[in-house]
Amino acid sequence: MTDTPKILLADHLKTLKLPTFLREIEKLGRQCAAEGLDHVQFLARPVELELIDRERRMVERRIKAAKFPTTESLDSFDFKTIPKLNKMQVLDLARCEWIDRRENVIALGPSGTGKTHVALGLAACQKGMSVGFTTGAALVNELMEARDERRLLRVQKQMAGVKLLIIDKLGFVPLSKTGAELLFELISQRYKRGATMITSNLPFDEWTETFGTERLTGALLDRLTHHVNIVEMNGESYRLAQSRARKAEAPT
Repeated sequence: MTDTPKILLADHLKTLKLPTFLREIEKLGRQCAAEGLDHVQFLARPVELELIDRERRMVERRIKAAKFPTTESLDSFDFKTIPKLNKMQVLDLARCEWIDRRENVIALGPSGTGKTHVALGLAACQKGMSVGFTTGAALVNELMEARDERRLLRVQKQMAGVKLLIIDKLGFVPLSKTGAELLFELISQRYKRGATMITSNLPFDEWTETFGTERLTGALLDRLTHHVNIVEMNGESYRLAQSRARKAEAPT
């Protein structure tokens, strides 16, 4: 290949935003020539690599946009540390069909009993779904600030638009009346329109402590539990169990 066609090809591939194709084409060209492959077989290889690399970059962008606190997948999760956790249920949820059905997941258990919610969020990103991750307190603060700055509708639309919204640690901090109402409004907007996953350290009968009134708590639970999967996370702290395991494996 002379310099002029090579420069033109490189320029065209950059314009078409095909960086993997551009990076691999010469090497693949030599390989295919050595193997005696025709032009169609040659073109199929860099196109396939481009598609694979493009999907990888898209997954990375979705994970970055979700703002997960960690990036732990189910592959790294030790189910033995939480015997009460239903492994088959979690693996089934990782298929993400419940997200397509716009159902909800509520994970109940004390702090530190695992990162199942993060792993399920990562699984959704890998399947091409948009995900948002936040804590209950941070979400309410964001909604209240948006209301004060007259951009609440924009924030609500953004939050309502993701296929999966994960609200972590709901119940750790009691909400103000206004904060509870704003959170209820957001969950109502997502009702039957998107999937929501909530983790809480409180059983349902104590949620009134967070939302303030039985009426609001009942209305919220009515929407969340209409189509819901309950994940029981009760057990010893996952972080504590992992720490003990590391100490046991450490050389004396």
